[in-house]
Amino acid sequence: MPDLLIELFSEEIPARMQAKAADDLKSRVTNGLVEAGLTYGGAAAHATPRRLALRVDGLTDRSPDVKEERKGPRVDAPEQAIEGFLRGAGLTRDDLVERDEKKGRVFYAVLDKPGRPAAAIVAEVLEDTIRNFPWPKSMRWGAGSLRWVRPLHRILCVLTREDGSEIVPLDVDGIVSGRTTEGHRFMAPGAFDVTGFDDYEAKLKRAHVVLDAGERAEAIWQDATNQAFASGLEVVEDTGLLAEVAGLVEWPVVLMGEIGTEFLDLPPEVLQTSMKEHQKFFSVRNPKTGRIERFITVANRETADHGATILAGNQKVLSARLSDAKFFWENDLRVAKSDGMTAWTDSLSNVTFHNKLGSQRDRIERIAALARELAPVVGADADLAAQAATVAKADLASEMVYEFPELQGLMGRYYSDASGLPAEVGVACQEHYSPLGPSDDVPSAPVSVTVALADKIDTLTGFWAIDEKPTGSKDPFALRRAALGVIRLVLENGLKVALFPHIKEAMLSSIIAVLRAREEAASKELQDQKAKVSDALSVGLKLDVSTLNLPDRVSLLGSITRDEVRASLIDNESPNVLGFLHDRLKVYLRDQGVRHDVIDACIAMPGNDDLALLVKRAKALQAVLETEDGGNLVQGFKRANNILTQAEDKDGVEYSFGADPKFAEDPTEKALFDALAKAEAKIAPAMQDQDFATAMATMADLRGPVDAFFEAVQVNAESEVLRRNRLNLLSTIRSTCLQVADLTRIEG
Repeated sequence: MPDLLIELFSEEIPARMQAKAADDLKSRVTNGLVEAGLTYGGAAAHATPRRLALRVDGLTDRSPDVKEERKGPRVDAPEQAIEGFLRGAGLTRDDLVERDEKKGRVFYAVLDKPGRPAAAIVAEVLEDTIRNFPWPKSMRWGAGSLRWVRPLHRILCVLTREDGSEIVPLDVDGIVSGRTTEGHRFMAPGAFDVTGFDDYEAKLKRAHVVLDAGERAEAIWQDATNQAFASGLEVVEDTGLLAEVAGLVEWPVVLMGEIGTEFLDLPPEVLQTSMKEHQKFFSVRNPKTGRIERFITVANRETADHGATILAGNQKVLSARLSDAKFFWENDLRVAKSDGMTAWTDSLSNVTFHNKLGSQRDRIERIAALARELAPVVGADADLAAQAATVAKADLASEMVYEFPELQGLMGRYYSDASGLPAEVGVACQEHYSPLGPSDDVPSAPVSVTVALADKIDTLTGFWAIDEKPTGSKDPFALRRAALGVIRLVLENGLKVALFPHIKEAMLSSIIAVLRAREEAASKELQDQKAKVSDALSVGLKLDVSTLNLPDRVSLLGSITRDEVRASLIDNESPNVLGFLHDRLKVYLRDQGVRHDVIDACIAMPGNDDLALLVKRAKALQAVLETEDGGNLVQGFKRANNILTQAEDKDGVEYSFGADPKFAEDPTEKALFDALAKAEAKIAPAMQDQDFATAMATMADLRGPVDAFFEAVQVNAESEVLRRNRLNLLSTIRSTCLQVADLTRIEG
């Protein structure tokens, strides 16, 4: 059984595309081989900046012989149908077989397909893979039609057996396959032949090419940490940068350089971001001071001066980059210290947040007002929360964040501290964007939590107000992430907050913002039309008034009050925002093992906008349902509810009161009356105290009396008095259980 080696040698492949390209090469080739009838023992793909390689071990020599039967038309079918069947099968009438079936004699074609050699199949599959490779971006070069990420130079395709190896013949737009490859561009120029994967990998390493990306990354990290340790420093871990740098070099050479002393006082995050984004450098930190003092760069070659020239060039470029960063930092500090970031906040009035929702400054004002409302329930100082919300996004106007957007929030903290604002304000500037995802840390400081909640609620209500809701496949404004952020902020901080009133007020503010944006747009349009008229008259031109698009009403807010907006609009949308939060909560709790029907049963209860209370109720209910008594009680409840519902529909009355123990005849009936009375005495105060565990355990204790009642008593008795009393008793069972959760929504 031969082994297959493929290499596609090209100009440099972007590092971000290499891993997926290797996976695509492996999946497309191996899937094609299997579909053609070949099997294999194992496969592995590799990528370097200049090559994609694939090894397939234990490939079968040829595909198996296949006998295929095709059912044709009936023997007495029209001649045209029979001729069409013969053309499709590539046979003559003498080759057909007749067989008896229920509807008469039918023609069958029996086709013997001999197996094909592996080389022919590999050539066919590889050519198709190359011509249809799914690069995110590709190019054509020369006169050919082939598209590749960069010009493709060589195709190596070899089948290796114990007695030798053979080239799989292949020609793709003039690129003929062979057994030749090349080593390092600078350190080992020139071509060489290989016979199989082991020979290929060994010769590449001798030619200064490390084929495996994981091996290159490990070598880079090992050498970088060793050099830093020798100087009493540590490398700042960055797995994404490590993977990217490993894709930039074929022969990694780690070099450590120094950062100019004039830049060492820059915030470490600024140094780290600047070096990573512009130079792909690793930051080297002093563990005692936390300062970034050196950098690690990875060259693609060894030099006679041991990298001195490379380091000198890198340090020169880095110095220029960090000079810009230092200039931004010092300018921003002057602005922050002069007016406490007010200038930046004011300038955001000229930055559009969304054309239907106004400017960033408008949004800041909405968030600050909402933060003031939320502060008491979160446990934060209202004035401090409003102050933090006012400056939390001010750094968006700073020069540093304009250059490095990923530093937003963090730079806000630095500038807030520099301007002398309270420490809580600075922390909120940094933390109010969090959590950004399911694994991101959740703020715990009260002011930070307040501003973060206000920020995310405003995002949800704002885009709801302009009907930009997520769809099944699209969520361009990250509203699912915002909803998950609200959920995690509430639950992980144990906040007892009824969200609906705050959502309503935020929705009101968002709708007012929409109306204002419309008014401004209409006003601008009117001014433009006036200018058009003025320009036409000034040069003596006749103006066709029908070409003007004058708005019927410029002022949208002048004729409507805030209370009218509240009454007529927000009640339609606010429940939808809360429902969206509930949907995201289901996903969040499902990952924690809470059943969706249990959550639905609790959402149906009053107070479902208190997410902490809702989750507490759901977990208590699920714990009870997992017991035998709890599960069986649900069945008893459903039986009682079904009988009662049918009787009420039939009789046209509601059996909701009047159950009297004096009409009870059977001992089990009397026992159920007693059990329900005792349960009600425990459940009502437990629900009042939000002691769901006690309430639900008490409800589960009803299982025995309810089961005994249904086994011994016929509800629809002949006596109308008994029947009515027992139906009212079922109503008591239903109302008692529904105090805890809507058990009608429990499945099974």
